[in-house]
Amino acid sequence: MKKMLLMLLIIITPPCLTANDDRPPVKYDFLAKKQTQQFINKMVSRYHFKRSYMVKIMKSARLDRDTLARYTGRYKAGTTVGTWKRFKAHVLDADTLRKAKQFKKKHHKILAKASREYDVPPEYIIGFLAVESRLGTYTGDYRTLDALSTLAFHKNRMQKFFRKELEHFFLMCREQGYDPRKVKSSFAGAIGCVQQMPSVFRRYGMDYNRDGKKDPWAIEDCVGVIARFMHQNGWKNGKQVAARAHYKGKRFTKLKTGYKHRYTLATLKKYGVSPKTTFNEPKASLIKLHDSNYDELWLGAKNFRVLTRYNASSNYGMAIFKIAESVR
Repeated sequence: MKKMLLMLLIIITPPCLTANDDRPPVKYDFLAKKQTQQFINKMVSRYHFKRSYMVKIMKSARLDRDTLARYTGRYKAGTTVGTWKRFKAHVLDADTLRKAKQFKKKHHKILAKASREYDVPPEYIIGFLAVESRLGTYTGDYRTLDALSTLAFHKNRMQKFFRKELEHFFLMCREQGYDPRKVKSSFAGAIGCVQQMPSVFRRYGMDYNRDGKKDPWAIEDCVGVIARFMHQNGWKNGKQVAARAHYKGKRFTKLKTGYKHRYTLATLKKYGVSPKTTFNEPKASLIKLHDSNYDELWLGAKNFRVLTRYNASSNYGMAIFKIAESVR
């Protein structure tokens, strides 16, 4: 499972935080690019795709300018990582929390099964699904072929990664019987209700509902993927996840914050930070949620780190935590 994390560390914004801008994909002659021809040759020689098929599909690929803009130039915070304000507005809104509670009731059988088999709480499975795809209701409206072709064959900071993902995408479509021209995803090519890149789906996709196919859009299969992910990454059921912290003032700048920055409780105390409730571990990640008028501080336990292994963002982990706590 650890290799899966490398794919997910590109920090893809959950689809509920993305929005296609006013620049729709446009016609583009990918076949005129030398890199595309080399890619086709590789797919034909190594994986035995028909050349006519590859040419037909790549001829239909369009240039997605919105996708390309997110991965070119200097990295800009908020373009591929959700700010806390955005998570709060689009993921922790009253409507999402209400639907999360309804989801728990509707899918209680599959959630209970996954919870029992993988020893993880169903509320956190719901949290993942809510953040990633609004509980399976929004899995992306970008055409995957356009997004991955654009990023594979136009210069950007992750071009090599995306070219490999385009390769996996074609293989995934052949294995699953999909038409590559019809698959939809996030702006970066993440697919389904838990937003897996093609390589990750090919390796870790599950047929958890036992219907004979691994379906990235099937809620039951996605529940299994998340439960297994949490279990394999060291989730300890019944252990603490996070605790609210107290400090003086409205903004905190005394220490570095984020899931990577761990401190002993004694060190935190020296800097005026203390847990508002009992915190049961000797060290904690210091998490800062930057809101409009103040900073909200939290102490993250080892279980909190598990949440951020799916998407390397403290805001992401805290969004899952708060959703999970709201549906208990």
